[in-house]
Amino acid sequence: MQRYVRLMFAAMLLLLITSTAFAQQSYWQLTPNDFTAPVPQGSGFYVAHTSCDVNMRYDVQKRQGNYRLTFNISLRLNRDRSWINRQMVTNNDMMAEVLRHEQGHFQIAYLMQQEMISELNLARYTGDYQRQANDIFNRIDDKYRQMNADYDKDTQHMQNRKQQTAWVDYLNQEVARASNLAMNN
Repeated sequence: MQRYVRLMFAAMLLLLITSTAFAQQSYWQLTPNDFTAPVPQGSGFYVAHTSCDVNMRYDVQKRQGNYRLTFNISLRLNRDRSWINRQMVTNNDMMAEVLRHEQGHFQIAYLMQQEMISELNLARYTGDYQRQANDIFNRIDDKYRQMNADYDKDTQHMQNRKQQTAWVDYLNQEVARASNLAMNN
């Protein structure tokens, strides 16, 4: 019985640690409160801007000539650099449209984070692990920078409603797929 209690305690502790790790890398629906930066001078016709960072940190362990890297890939919404020009948002429906478009940028950053977690964890590392990890990071970063540019171009910064709807559908499917993979790993 005492062994069973210790085993249950260890399992609960592991669950708590796992839950904390997920909470640090969470995904959520954006709200107007996520946009706290002032509208910059010269923002022109742009109604909003979402600023996200995906960062990589890792620890290295060398055992018998093999390198094992443990990664922390964090996603951060920079509220102090994300803004909405509330003077241009004239009603709640328009705010919902703006948030829907900006959610797409956040989804792209989330997908980038999830792909980095997957690919960096699958790679095998040699003594040149720093270059190897940076090459993977940079390749994926380039891919998602291009996706962000394509998203704004295709949707004409949310003005093309048909393209916006197509991107929303695509990004929602990809986020659901990535979230399911993350939960199963």
